[in-house]
Amino acid sequence: MPSPHLTRREMFRRALMTPAAFAGLDALFTAERSDAAAVGPNDIIKVTKIETFVLKNSWVFVKISTDAGVTGWGEMLKDDAKACAAGAQEVAHYLVGQDPCRVVYHWQAIHRGAFYRGGPIKSAIQSGIDMALWDIKGKVYGVPVYKLLGGPTRDRVRVYGTLSEKTGVNAIKVMMRDSKRAPFKYNEGMKFVEEVAERFKALRQKVGSGVDIGVEFHGAIQPPTAMSLMKALEPYHPWFYEEIAQALNVDVMAEMARKTHIPIATGERIFLKWGFKEILEKRAAAILQPDVCYAGGITELKIIAGMAEAYYTPLAPHNPQGPCSLAASLQIAASIPNFLIQERGDNEYSDLLAKPLPPVTNGHRPLLTDPGLGITIDENKLRAQVGEPRPYRVQYDSDDGSVIDW
Repeated sequence: MPSPHLTRREMFRRALMTPAAFAGLDALFTAERSDAAAVGPNDIIKVTKIETFVLKNSWVFVKISTDAGVTGWGEMLKDDAKACAAGAQEVAHYLVGQDPCRVVYHWQAIHRGAFYRGGPIKSAIQSGIDMALWDIKGKVYGVPVYKLLGGPTRDRVRVYGTLSEKTGVNAIKVMMRDSKRAPFKYNEGMKFVEEVAERFKALRQKVGSGVDIGVEFHGAIQPPTAMSLMKALEPYHPWFYEEIAQALNVDVMAEMARKTHIPIATGERIFLKWGFKEILEKRAAAILQPDVCYAGGITELKIIAGMAEAYYTPLAPHNPQGPCSLAASLQIAASIPNFLIQERGDNEYSDLLAKPLPPVTNGHRPLLTDPGLGITIDENKLRAQVGEPRPYRVQYDSDDGSVIDW
């Protein structure tokens, strides 16, 4: 009879000393889920290493290893990719040797242990590490993260991306252009505005009223032009207007929001709860779009969602990144009441995953059921894409050579 003082992990290790167990070692440790099954919630485990990977497409991944063989994966901001990767490794002096399951404690320590707080890079570093720690904790408990956050609040997650009869996706987002360029002039003329409106009208007529169409302003359109376009597109029923102005001046965005009945969405360049506080208080947006890779990770998005619920404001998480970004966003979607839709939720990421995601049907992704983030990164596939990140180049006005937003 096993000693009552032996932990599940210790009994597992003793079992491995039998000849039969040695024969199965190779198969046992090739699968991450088997590693996770060797550890229970009451076992004491410690972080042993933090690694980062910068891909050629500028996606940045962080991997946290433990002495139990359980690993966690996260993603960070794709801008300033090298800075984020280096910053995450600097956190090793604090995190190595710690219990990875104290996720919120570590969030507070990493944030409050620094004199300078916040900012996109610091918040991105914190986000990726938070995501990886939740991945580990879910694997230790043998459940997807949303079950540790109170359980599912829905049975499936609506997504938008590419219209498809096969997947049933019936929501998209479009950028505004005339026949040659995007609207970047401070005050675009009537000809430009009318052409953009005609192109949007044609799209609406093509897809019909059963498709939701978000309009991307990308914070790259100056307020006078944005106001003209917002009014011109209203008759064709846009679903929302995204980033009608840079979030650096929330008062301007709030003033613009009061002049249209179309919901305003924003959040992809805002980080931490303090950034979203002003947006909510001034009613500058009716839809929040925090990015789990740099708004503070799963821990912080859960808090932001709670703040937004008090203002009857839903979340539509931003996602231009890879599989950890989507998987972590889906964990949030499954655990909050005020979720709207997931950006690029129809991406499959087959070039980085060892196991396919459950397929999108009727415009919805099923809840992930595997432990942690619910995905398994194929590290060999990921390492094959490591390289110099794609640069983000300055954009210029072709008429006078001045710098413009992109």
